[in-house]
Amino acid sequence: MTSTDAASTDTNSTQAVADRQLPAGLPPELFAHAQQSDPIEFDLLDRTWDLLPGVWPPYISPETKGFTDWLPYPEGGSLLEVGSGCGVTSVIAALRGVGQVTALDITQEAVDNTLLNAARHGVADHVRALRSDMFAALDPDERFDVIYWDSNALLAPDDFTYTHYMQRAIMDPGYAAHRSFLVDGPRYLADGGRLFLGFNDHGDWDKLAELEQEAGLTRTELGVLEFVSNGSTANFRLLEYRTHG
Repeated sequence: MTSTDAASTDTNSTQAVADRQLPAGLPPELFAHAQQSDPIEFDLLDRTWDLLPGVWPPYISPETKGFTDWLPYPEGGSLLEVGSGCGVTSVIAALRGVGQVTALDITQEAVDNTLLNAARHGVADHVRALRSDMFAALDPDERFDVIYWDSNALLAPDDFTYTHYMQRAIMDPGYAAHRSFLVDGPRYLADGGRLFLGFNDHGDWDKLAELEQEAGLTRTELGVLEFVSNGSTANFRLLEYRTHG
């Protein structure tokens, strides 16, 4: 076997693993990115960004760009992003005048990536990034003017175990993370604060509605983005929540 044959075999093996670990119907670009082992750069929102291995690629589908454009940014205020990934939304928030941005992510790779992009774009003094399972790393007394999460909307079985970093970005076992966001999230809002969720039509709307009722929240849809890839369509929706009454 030549070295070229060996490299081809390794690539095919990596692809086969990704194919087994990731749900069918995802954009082909995601399966290709799952093999990426080196840092890369990409362009989004008229800026160039660093992307580290093991972090979700936000340029493949439209929700990061669309939702980041749609979110309100409280000038001089505070914003909390749950699941920051490489930090695009958090950095843009700081660039658009938010005084203090807190970015949470469950992986250290994403935390490092968010800080890297904050430094690249000159807002490191306004962005802190914490490794956190939802709100766990926050002080109970912290409050934010805006809280936002572009969620991992695909409902997975309660006993599902993650075996690939991309699964964390698209799958939520038992909707435990969604429950935390809707039930616990409002406790971290400042007076007059606003709670936003990015969701898509591959998620379980009935389960989401159950959690909304449990949390005592009313949903408003602010906008929808259509994404067609690999013969299927996904609609990404930005939702805002308010307490009943």
